[in-house]
Amino acid sequence: MLHPTQTNWVILAGGQASRMGGKDKGLIELNGKPLIEHVLDKLSPQVTTIAINANRNHDIYQKFAPVFGDEVTNFPGPLGGIHAGLKHCTSDWVGFVPCDSPNITPDVVERFCSSVEAEHDILVAHDGDYLQPVFTLFHRRVLPKLSAFLERGERKIILLYKECNTHYVDFSDSPECFVNLNTPEELEQFGTLQS
Repeated sequence: MLHPTQTNWVILAGGQASRMGGKDKGLIELNGKPLIEHVLDKLSPQVTTIAINANRNHDIYQKFAPVFGDEVTNFPGPLGGIHAGLKHCTSDWVGFVPCDSPNITPDVVERFCSSVEAEHDILVAHDGDYLQPVFTLFHRRVLPKLSAFLERGERKIILLYKECNTHYVDFSDSPECFVNLNTPEELEQFGTLQS
């Protein structure tokens, strides 16, 4: 079994947030603090090393954790952040969560780590109904395959998962972990429920 201390984790905040009107989603406030801080509050007690992947506002994100941007141009979506994370982090296993999921469960890291087998390349959360493709744990050996995948213009994360030895981690008892806030309406509704 992999121990959480043997992993690095990255919060993906590098997207264009088109459904939020292009605002930097990780910095949008929910109940008085930015979304990135809600995610950090949930993730920090579970791991020893956290970094943030962002493509703007590095000076603000830097206040929360070390920051790095995508190395692949033209916003390749979450795979750009995953690619940069695998290059930037030093552990064999690197985990990723999105910046807009303030409900992360207190055992998300533990569940991923306890599911790792030697032959796995990637582990991905499954909520019982759907894959949650940006809640994921990658082995660094995937980096050359991911680089080649992006170089040929591929962007769909699910296609990459089909090309690797991917294992699904069962979160069917905790679907609330994956609530993500993509629009101002979802943000407002979620904030109302929490207050």
